[in-house]
Amino acid sequence: MKRLQNQIAGSRYTLPVTMIYGALVWLLAGLIQHQWWLQFALFNVAALLMLEFTNINVLIRIYSRSVSSAFVMLSCAAVFLFPSTAGAAIQLILIASLITLFRCYQDKVSTGWTFYAFLCLGLASVIDIHVVYLLPAYWIIMAWHLYSMSWRTFLASILGLIAPYWFMLAWLFFLGEEGWLLAGAHFAALGDVMFPIDYTVLSLPRILFFVLMVGLGITGTVHFVRTSSRDKIRTRQLYYSFILLGTVAILLLALQPQLYDLMIRVLLITTSPLIGHFVALTSTKVTNIAFLTIVAVVLALTVYCLWM
Repeated sequence: MKRLQNQIAGSRYTLPVTMIYGALVWLLAGLIQHQWWLQFALFNVAALLMLEFTNINVLIRIYSRSVSSAFVMLSCAAVFLFPSTAGAAIQLILIASLITLFRCYQDKVSTGWTFYAFLCLGLASVIDIHVVYLLPAYWIIMAWHLYSMSWRTFLASILGLIAPYWFMLAWLFFLGEEGWLLAGAHFAALGDVMFPIDYTVLSLPRILFFVLMVGLGITGTVHFVRTSSRDKIRTRQLYYSFILLGTVAILLLALQPQLYDLMIRVLLITTSPLIGHFVALTSTKVTNIAFLTIVAVVLALTVYCLWM
């Protein structure tokens, strides 16, 4: 007899029910009153992309919608992120960049896919220049986990990253001096380093959500490392990529808390597959209790964030 966690993880109704739940949370948070229609649309597209991400890369070796459902549930717990259109756009673009990047697995001449992956990264950096902090992690993933790094793909990554800025040159020339001042301020933001570190800039809901994400990330990582031999080699490398990128996001957030809204979205992307793998592919009494506890905590945090 399947345990509750396995019944939910393997059900075809899980994702539709989760999406309805997500819509209700957005309505309670003020979707109509604040006219967050664009943000809500970006959230839904991101959830569908996570579903496609899972299917394309076979992240779960059984039928399960646990990854995309976990993404929706966790995203809805971060109610404080709802108003940001820029943040929602960046999250969507980063998911697209990873989908594209993972197509380069063991292909050192995949200059096209590499270009498009880093083009996405460049587009996201146009919105928030701090996205370039993830650049070393992307290169490490290419070299260590995807085995796609070569001088051709490295050059393609550089060209992809700077491509959006080449197109922006025409706009800057059109704006004249004002445009160049805006460009200077955009890149100067990279030098805005917080020292000493001041965690008082973070509200209590943000801190609680970060603790939850770290806890789920550790749970998913420990589970995956223990059971990774059951997955295909390619799947293992993709999960190790999630672990690396999530670790980088945690370190950047811990060292520079003013980057919270950006890095917590990266954590949402990387933690969802890890905890989805845990929920779908464990079936003991302890893990069933852990699953119910996780759901209860996420729901409680969502209610608290709505109340706040």
